[in-house]
Amino acid sequence: MSPFAIKAIQLLLSLSFLIVLHELGHFIPAKIFKTRVEKFFLFFDVKFALFKKKIGDTVYGIGWLPLGGYVKISGMIDESMDKEQMAEEPKEWEFRSKPAWQRLIIMLGGVTVNIILGFLIYMMILFVWGSNYVTQDGIPNGFSVAEPLQEYGFKDGDRIVSVNGEALENQLSINSYLMVRDASEVEVLHQDGTKEMLQLPEDIGVQLFKAGFTQPFSPMVSNTIDSVTTDSPAEKAGLKAGDRVIAFNNQTVNNFAEFNRYKNETEAKRIELSVLRGADTLNLPVNLGEENIFGLRAKPLPVTFEERTYGLGESISQGFSYTYWTLHDYVAQFKYVFTKKGATQVGGFGAIGNLFPDAWDWRAFWGTTALISIILAFMNILPIPALDGGHVMFLLYEMITGRKPNDKFMEYAQMVGFFILIALVLYANGNDVYRWLFE
Repeated sequence: MSPFAIKAIQLLLSLSFLIVLHELGHFIPAKIFKTRVEKFFLFFDVKFALFKKKIGDTVYGIGWLPLGGYVKISGMIDESMDKEQMAEEPKEWEFRSKPAWQRLIIMLGGVTVNIILGFLIYMMILFVWGSNYVTQDGIPNGFSVAEPLQEYGFKDGDRIVSVNGEALENQLSINSYLMVRDASEVEVLHQDGTKEMLQLPEDIGVQLFKAGFTQPFSPMVSNTIDSVTTDSPAEKAGLKAGDRVIAFNNQTVNNFAEFNRYKNETEAKRIELSVLRGADTLNLPVNLGEENIFGLRAKPLPVTFEERTYGLGESISQGFSYTYWTLHDYVAQFKYVFTKKGATQVGGFGAIGNLFPDAWDWRAFWGTTALISIILAFMNILPIPALDGGHVMFLLYEMITGRKPNDKFMEYAQMVGFFILIALVLYANGNDVYRWLFE
């Protein structure tokens, strides 16, 4: 089976699982408060449904349009825009007849389920598979450091000792601290064995993002060529897998970070590379095209992962921590969405599908499902009419002021929210199509 098909199946399975449980989060409190639920659908049944069956007052079904799901609650202004029902006198079993606090619980039910589900999945992943992390000893050659960080004192080969005074257990988490958490001071261990405390500005994450560095620390890559692209300038120059690049226009190359730095700094279209091939040293001229692409891939240096197992109690506490930081980091990264560069990176179903691995892996599947569950919780609670957060916003207004927005206003708000959502969906998925065609 192709990697595309495997990703698509995982995406469909994950979203189906999450949508059903999210809608149950609305359905169950609605039933508890004796509110009639007219429909419970996985996917949207525009014009027709693939399957439907009425049990009691509720029609359960599966739609054909896999863009989400819904429950239709009687007496509620929602995406169905059922004006005829709303024009009638309120019935005791309708949503609009219930106290505001009950309506609030019903509307918060889906988001609550998503958060709880994310925690439960993370907890079980830790309990069943444990976690992997990289210590200082696990990255003996240190990191390649993005150029903007070097002006603050970071150097290629650095390893991280602490962030904000706290020891950093997992070296690979340093990027999260820089991009979406507050990292004002970082203690590093340089390759010469000296330690240094380095200060960072408050907007370091934004600086790095605008400069194009979303992973400013990456494990050191060697100067040995792992592969050469067919018909590339590197292949035409005679470079081969296994060659070790030792000089770039007579400048010594010790690792691939130095190679990239020289490449980015030069404007020349003809480069001379010195390489070791066995016992021989070869000087090979490389003629670059306009895109300044060599067409070679370097060989990563070894990174050793440590494994940690958890008992049930530990997995519960660590599951809470993992859920909190996943939500925190996702919310924090939204500051980049409102930049010109960030807006172009917003993705739709294609981007979500690419979160899944090419080959089936239950640990990766459940980890990605937990992440999507957290994302759905945050996205649904945004104060946009037509989302759960929009309904919550108006309910809080009603509870605080004692005045309920009139039905006509709610209808218009629902329509505006619906068009905003359609625009966002089209934009996000349009970005996916653009990247697929041109990148």
